[in-house]
Amino acid sequence: MSRTRLLAMAVTAAALFAGFDAKADITIGVAGPLTGSEAAFGEQFRRGAVKAVEDINAKGGVLGQKLVLAMGDDACDPKQAVAVANEMAAKKVPFVAGHFCSGSSIPASDVYAETGILQISPASTNPKFTERGLPNVFRTCGRDDQQGQVAAQYIAGKLAGKVIGIVHDKSAYGKGLADQTRDALNKLGVKEVVYEAITAGEKDYSALVSKLKQAKVDVLYLGGYKTEGGLIVRQMRDQGLKTMLMSGDALVTEEYWSITGAAGEGTLMTFSPDPRKNPANAELVKYFRAQNYEPEAYTLYTYGTIQAWAQAVEKAKSTDWKKVAAALKAGKFDTALGAIGFDSKGDVAAPGYVMYEWKNGKYDYAN
Repeated sequence: MSRTRLLAMAVTAAALFAGFDAKADITIGVAGPLTGSEAAFGEQFRRGAVKAVEDINAKGGVLGQKLVLAMGDDACDPKQAVAVANEMAAKKVPFVAGHFCSGSSIPASDVYAETGILQISPASTNPKFTERGLPNVFRTCGRDDQQGQVAAQYIAGKLAGKVIGIVHDKSAYGKGLADQTRDALNKLGVKEVVYEAITAGEKDYSALVSKLKQAKVDVLYLGGYKTEGGLIVRQMRDQGLKTMLMSGDALVTEEYWSITGAAGEGTLMTFSPDPRKNPANAELVKYFRAQNYEPEAYTLYTYGTIQAWAQAVEKAKSTDWKKVAAALKAGKFDTALGAIGFDSKGDVAAPGYVMYEWKNGKYDYAN
């Protein structure tokens, strides 16, 4: 055999070996409202995801491969969410952490189901998300029926005898949450005197406030987001109405107080136990605060979501969604959210909701 042929064979063998040894990166998706009225939550998603990928890669990645993030902005718009889901499918990502709004997660999940992408939402709480039997759908947050139960029990117990009003913003999240709370209240023998729909994005809620004043509502339950909640509180106070506002997890952002100022004092809201209070997360929280960023609400939920997926991939020894889904439903995962698992529907098996109260520009567990 000639020296030239031997050299050519050696080069070919080296190239094949190098190709076998070098593993391509794994691109995963993160989808949420990076723009629009709920962009604060999209920023929580982004911050949590970037840090999770950085920490996982520092420990060797997943299956010996580095993770790379593909970000998708759905602006909490259902049509845009479907477009983002199709973009993720075109990029052949095996996994998406998202979306935030239930109205985005639900239509996007149909695309992910059709294209073989595992979806874990850190924040979508509408029960319908996991009630449709899609085997690729999971969430690391709780559900609105759980959230509504906690709110109703608090009202019927600690706020017994108060006159109750309920409003919602017509969104999948807002109406779903309001209706779950209403049903739970009614079962406890508490009947609301006002049940109204508002339009998200409006600025003037004076007609609603007048109706609340006429009905002598003591506690207004809102199924909706921080902007509308903040404006309603301010306008209630402007009209001399001391009605307490209660809502859900969409008020878990310091932007709520930036809207209300002192008018937000005493606002109540349900959310899961705060992972920032877990001593195991002390260094992680310290990292974010050193970046002048407070890792509130869904920052650590997104971090934990990616951790759970990565650990399930290692157990499954594959990124194939069917194998990873089976691993998620069979195991427990050590995350920033604690040790979590998932039931047959894809709902998280973790502590439920607690009540928080806004005081002096901060929120903490209510008494």
